[in-house]
Amino acid sequence: MEDRVRGLVERESGCCSFFTFTTAPVQDLLRLDISVGQAHEAALDALAVRTEAVVGQR
Repeated sequence: MEDRVRGLVERESGCCSFFTFTTAPVQDLLRLDISVGQAHEAALDALAVRTEAVVGQR
Protein backbone atom coordinates (compact mmCIF):
# COMPACT_ATOMS: atom_id res chain seq x y z
CA MET A 1 0.00 0.00 0.00
CA GLU A 2 2.82 2.40 0.82
CA ASP A 3 4.20 2.14 -2.72
CA ARG A 4 0.74 2.90 -4.16
CA VAL A 5 0.33 5.96 -1.96
CA ARG A 6 3.80 7.23 -2.78
CA GLY A 7 3.09 6.72 -6.50
CA LEU A 8 -0.13 8.70 -6.17
CA VAL A 9 1.72 11.47 -4.33
CA GLU A 10 4.32 11.61 -7.09
CA ARG A 11 1.70 11.84 -9.84
CA GLU A 12 -0.36 14.46 -8.02
CA SER A 13 2.72 16.54 -7.23
CA GLY A 14 3.51 16.62 -10.95
CA CYS A 15 -0.03 17.67 -11.79
CA CYS A 16 -0.82 20.04 -8.93
CA SER A 17 2.43 21.41 -7.58
CA PHE A 18 0.59 23.67 -5.12
CA PHE A 19 -0.19 20.62 -2.94
CA THR A 20 2.33 19.50 -0.32
CA PHE A 21 2.06 15.82 0.59
CA THR A 22 3.57 14.25 3.69
CA THR A 23 3.41 10.55 4.53
CA ALA A 24 4.17 8.91 7.86
CA PRO A 25 3.70 5.37 9.17
CA VAL A 26 1.23 5.13 12.06
CA GLN A 27 1.01 1.65 13.55
CA ASP A 28 -0.23 -0.58 10.69
CA LEU A 29 -1.42 2.38 8.60
CA LEU A 30 0.11 5.05 6.42
CA ARG A 31 -0.93 8.60 7.23
CA LEU A 32 -1.17 11.04 4.33
CA ASP A 33 -1.30 14.77 5.11
CA ILE A 34 -2.08 17.26 2.36
CA SER A 35 -1.51 20.97 2.69
CA VAL A 36 -1.59 24.05 0.47
CA GLY A 37 -0.77 27.72 0.65
CA GLN A 38 -3.53 30.16 1.48
CA ALA A 39 -4.16 30.96 -2.19
CA HIS A 40 -5.26 27.34 -2.82
CA GLU A 41 -7.30 26.63 0.31
CA ALA A 42 -10.54 26.38 -1.70
CA ALA A 43 -9.08 23.52 -3.77
CA LEU A 44 -8.05 21.62 -0.63
CA ASP A 45 -11.43 22.26 1.00
CA ALA A 46 -13.20 20.86 -2.08
CA LEU A 47 -10.99 17.76 -1.97
CA ALA A 48 -11.83 17.25 1.71
CA VAL A 49 -15.57 17.51 1.02
CA ARG A 50 -15.35 14.94 -1.78
CA THR A 51 -13.28 12.60 0.41
CA GLU A 52 -15.79 12.82 3.25
CA ALA A 53 -18.63 12.03 0.85
CA VAL A 54 -16.88 8.92 -0.46
CA VAL A 55 -15.96 7.69 3.02
CA GLY A 56 -19.53 8.29 4.19
CA GLN A 57 -20.83 5.97 1.44
CA ARG A 58 -18.84 3.00 2.73
